[in-house]
Amino acid sequence: MRLQRAREKKGLSQERTAHLAGIAGYTYQKFEKGESRPGTPLNPRLSTLLALCEVLEIRLEDLLPAQAPVSPPDR
Repeated sequence: MRLQRAREKKGLSQERTAHLAGIAGYTYQKFEKGESRPGTPLNPRLSTLLALCEVLEIRLEDLLPAQAPVSPPDR
């Protein structure tokens, strides 16, 4: 949701945001949903996150969750 709010604040479409960041529109849509494949957590490259931050004029910290997700214990 952070990406979507930042994008809407800039008045950009998903497709335009993706183009300016150098990624596919479909990929950007998945980023906004927070998943790379159904049921699979999002794991974008740092360079992609930095490109999105530049386009949306936000800090990297603004995209990160307040707390790191908890990993399930190894079995």
